Amino acid sequence: MISKFLSKLKSILFKSAVPPETPLKKEKKATKSAKTSKTKTKTANSKKNIETLTSLPGVGAKSAKALYEAGFKTTKAVIAADEKDLLAVSGVGVNLVKKLKKLK
Repeated sequence: MISKFLSKLKSILFKSAVPPETPLKKEKKATKSAKTSKTKTKTANSKKNIETLTSLPGVGAKSAKALYEAGFKTTKAVIAADEKDLLAVSGVGVNLVKKLKKLK
């Protein structure tokens, strides 16, 4: 009878036991969460920059995204850019370049 009790007690105790987490696993989890927060920050910054580019006259969401991906991160960079560089961006036409050059 005592042996049955002890065997049940062991099974209960060892089933609920969680293996201890090694410090290496904890370290990996911490770096993983740090990477995801950096990615989220970069995504948020790029969205803000694209929204800022839409404040330029004639620049919509699609052309703002194309300008951002082409390397024009700020409105000052777009305004200061050469006409040939702007025309090389897909989604940017002659009329848009004319509007942007009036801002200089």
